[in-house]
Amino acid sequence: MSKNKCTRTSIGGQAVMEGVMMRGKTAMATAVRDGDGKIRLETKRVTPVKKRNLFFRMPIIRGVYSFIQSMFGGIGTLMRSAEVFGEGEPSKFEKWLAEKLKIDVMGVVTTLSLILGLGLAVLLFMFLPQLIRGGIEALVGNGFAFDVWAKNFIEGGLKLLIFIGYIFLASLIKDVKRTFMYHGAEHKTIACYEAGLDLTVENAKTCSRLHNRCGTTFMVFVMVISILVFACFESLIGKDALDGILRVLCKIAMLPIVAGLSYELLQGLAKTDCFIVYPLKIPGLLLQKITTREPDDDMLEVALKAFTTVMEMDEDLTIPEVEFEIPKKRKDVTQSVSVKLSDAGICERAESEWIVSITLGIKRDKVYTDDLVFPKDIERINTVVEQRITGRPLWYCIGDTDFYGYTVKVDERVLIPRPETELLVENALKELTPEKTVLDMCTGSGAIAIAIQKSSGAFVTAVDVSQDALDLASENANLNDAKIDFIKSDMFTDVEGKFDLIVSNPPYIKSEDILTLQKEVKDFEPTLALDGGSDGYDFYRIIAAESVKHLNEGGVLIMECGIGQAQDIKEMLTGYKTVEVIKDYENVERIIKAVL
Repeated sequence: MSKNKCTRTSIGGQAVMEGVMMRGKTAMATAVRDGDGKIRLETKRVTPVKKRNLFFRMPIIRGVYSFIQSMFGGIGTLMRSAEVFGEGEPSKFEKWLAEKLKIDVMGVVTTLSLILGLGLAVLLFMFLPQLIRGGIEALVGNGFAFDVWAKNFIEGGLKLLIFIGYIFLASLIKDVKRTFMYHGAEHKTIACYEAGLDLTVENAKTCSRLHNRCGTTFMVFVMVISILVFACFESLIGKDALDGILRVLCKIAMLPIVAGLSYELLQGLAKTDCFIVYPLKIPGLLLQKITTREPDDDMLEVALKAFTTVMEMDEDLTIPEVEFEIPKKRKDVTQSVSVKLSDAGICERAESEWIVSITLGIKRDKVYTDDLVFPKDIERINTVVEQRITGRPLWYCIGDTDFYGYTVKVDERVLIPRPETELLVENALKELTPEKTVLDMCTGSGAIAIAIQKSSGAFVTAVDVSQDALDLASENANLNDAKIDFIKSDMFTDVEGKFDLIVSNPPYIKSEDILTLQKEVKDFEPTLALDGGSDGYDFYRIIAAESVKHLNEGGVLIMECGIGQAQDIKEMLTGYKTVEVIKDYENVERIIKAVL
């Protein structure tokens, strides 16, 4: 974006764990850089100020409303950003609590942290200053007591000192220091926009990390105004009317009024750069020197992402909300995948388990545990699911499959090896020793050739008419360190020499039946590897006629066929001494074995 003049924006934000939240007129966006270095984004629509109830838009009241919203919303956003990183695997104790007491352990911890944090704030910034002031009075002795104004100014000064000390000590903690750096990135991004510069990392780096509307300045105003408000209150009711816990409770009760006045002051001063009011800004700006640090480029990139997202959503109300991808339990991820597949009309249970187990590299029976799955892995799983619901075969989506114990890459260039084809390999291996030679006709992915070569040590030549298939078969051979010679040939046309064994799983589907096959097969697997001609026997006729010329004496031909085809193919093999039909594990005639 490029602007010709400076402008002010109502967009504000806060630093969160490894990120920045920005809030605009109609939306808020939280950008967080996760442990893998990727920026993750969550957005929400918010009620525009103009659409709030008139009561909540009144001066002072709007400040109280914003203060409460910022306090609780800010904590929620902070905790939400922490979820991006996860907390590691649940401990046995956490699992026991969740199972036996039916409670959300993280929710309980968050609530307790909020309560303890508020308690600490009351103790440090209300009880302690009052206690120290009382100690000073006791030291002076002789019944001396400060008047109302002196009492409140002393306590206010002590409160400011404690607050500054607390912020300074916190800034020494590594994680807090990084949060303060993201705070600086937030300010620099807003300053970059208000300076009329293009929203780039390089431009943002040159901008100030101090800003008039910062929450740090707001806290300074709260402390100063609380002194004046409570001093006036005590003057009206009498200086001795309040003491101890009752005095602290009254301060807490008056905090909304103080917050409302502080908000009006902050917003009013932010609208002007007049030098007359600058002294009022100085304390907050000086304290921002501690609560903001110079960010690195990655942090500025995160802040810019949050800011630009909010601007886009403010300009286009049709942009939908998005949620963080956070660590989830394996069982929840698996269930989510199952639902998506079911909605797409896919038999979901088995496939959802395969997708999760293969993507995560775990056993299939481990997909229903409480172990956490982190965002990068959830995204990989979702990528597979998105492809699968289009009808693309599962193993194409995964990218590889297991065949006879070997990993074989598959995609639309080749058929996916079927489990029943392993029976072809088993029967072939019975005929082989390391010195034997093998020809794999119509090799496709190379799965048969790889399994035979690796399991027997035989010399294997693989043939296919498709160069694309041969490219992938060669890649698979390298992947499995299998020594195979590949030949591009239309069946036996360019094949020379004789072999001890010829194996083949040729195309055997009738041409007219191709369109009746499952969507996964007819729309994605190569027709060239499916179509066996008008009756499904075109390639078997060629093999029956030509194979005898390429086999040594006593050589063996082993082929796979479709259901109901074995006997017809057997009749074609007239040049062989013996022909045997072998049934598969489902008692279907699947393999033809012929001996020359």
